[in-house]
Amino acid sequence: MKNQVIKAIRNVVVTMMDRVMERVLIEDPFVVEKHHANKPLYAALVPDEIFKGSHFERRFVTPFGNVWEELAVKVATAHHGKCVQGATIEGTVGGESLRRIQEVLNKLEHKTGRLQRQKPDWTAELEYIKAGGGEPLPVSVTCDILIKSDVTGKTYSFELKGPLPNSDQTKVSKEKMFKLLTMNEHPVDYAYYALPYNPYGKREQYDWSFPNRWFDMRKDECVLIGEELWNFIGGNGTYQIFIREINQLGVSYKERIYREFLCIEPPEGFDKNTLK
Repeated sequence: MKNQVIKAIRNVVVTMMDRVMERVLIEDPFVVEKHHANKPLYAALVPDEIFKGSHFERRFVTPFGNVWEELAVKVATAHHGKCVQGATIEGTVGGESLRRIQEVLNKLEHKTGRLQRQKPDWTAELEYIKAGGGEPLPVSVTCDILIKSDVTGKTYSFELKGPLPNSDQTKVSKEKMFKLLTMNEHPVDYAYYALPYNPYGKREQYDWSFPNRWFDMRKDECVLIGEELWNFIGGNGTYQIFIREINQLGVSYKERIYREFLCIEPPEGFDKNTLK
């Protein structure tokens, strides 16, 4: 199973990086003459190499946004057996529970009279919403990732975002999670808000303000960050495999980018900046 996880990680990352390299070297290379013609003022003030770097960045960042979900699906399928991306779940939620969902979200987003914005508390919020009940109303939710595990027999939904998500997308994710867990049909056993890695290091140090408005990112049990996420979807040790494979691939691709795209020799120590 670990070999399948390793293969899944390498396949997704290599496919994405090879596609980026093909674009910047063959399909859409940086042409100095075109840059000079289109932006003569910039070219007069700033070295061409700066814009050559930004040319690569734009063609790298956009496809990378889809890699996390694709990677999670491949890894989870290797470990759990069944995982799909963009699954739509339909069911019913009581009208009072739906009202309470909006009440909770509003209190997290806005001051109420003289009261400050409410601090997030996933367990208390979910318990309050579930107690609402009411007349069943149809609801449809599309999950980023849905795992139906052959290992545990449980169904897990994931809202998988980048490591520094914005406030609006986090609010939408929390609303979706509430609806999934209050559906009368109980289509999922657990719902998680997940980030692929932690730029702050440890869980207790995570300090990006936007998701912190909606979740207690350090304590809420529905939040999975970095190692917690990858070990959950791929089994114990998956995060270390992920780190190792990314760092190994990074050395070879950095060397290619220096030589083939920037047309310079890699500087001393170029391979020292690794993911931890």
